[in-house]
Amino acid sequence: MYTTIPETKARNLKEIEKPAVSVTVLIFSINKGKLEIVLVKRVRTPFMDFLSIPGDIISIDQDLEDAARKVLSDKTGIHDVYLEQLYTFGDPRRDPRGRVLTVAYFALLPHNSVDLSKAPDALHASFVSVDGLPKLAFDHNQIVDYGVERVKGKIEYSNIAHGLLPEKFRLSELQKIYEIILGKNLDKRNFRKKIAALNLVEPTKEVYREGNHRPATLYKFKSKDLVIYD
Repeated sequence: MYTTIPETKARNLKEIEKPAVSVTVLIFSINKGKLEIVLVKRVRTPFMDFLSIPGDIISIDQDLEDAARKVLSDKTGIHDVYLEQLYTFGDPRRDPRGRVLTVAYFALLPHNSVDLSKAPDALHASFVSVDGLPKLAFDHNQIVDYGVERVKGKIEYSNIAHGLLPEKFRLSELQKIYEIILGKNLDKRNFRKKIAALNLVEPTKEVYREGNHRPATLYKFKSKDLVIYD
């Protein structure tokens, strides 16, 4: 049996406005003791020459995550990184061109794992510290703030730190990641006890040697899939 839609309701359905949808991708990394993001320069209006988070309007039949990965590839040359949906920003005034919703994602990657020279020259993609950002295009300062808080919260109860580290690392490097994200110093002994209790990492058979210092065991994460713990 078919349900008939009254003519007035059918007409109203046809008249629903269709806002545009975009994706923006916050790309986090850590360099020289600072949390950084990748920003690009806008080459068209609105906000010509402003720095912005990489993003683009998606096509009507495009999957959101596929679109986010395409933005990463096309605008920064970045591939195969940890990627997670962050939030949808929908203030009607966020884009002067009209009603544009943006679905924000965040990506995490080790700083020395990417070559931004593969990004289009006109976009001038570069890493910029999240501290003291200039006025960005659209509502991108708000998106950055939201993303920083998400990463700060999530590193406390998950294994997402793996996205910011190379395959093998020292425990001192892992602790430094936590300290930079959380913005505070951590007691070495307590940190290592916590990491051991969570059972997220395991030692490899390799060591790191530097000068006359005692060799340090290299570790790796047991899983790169998202792990949530209490």
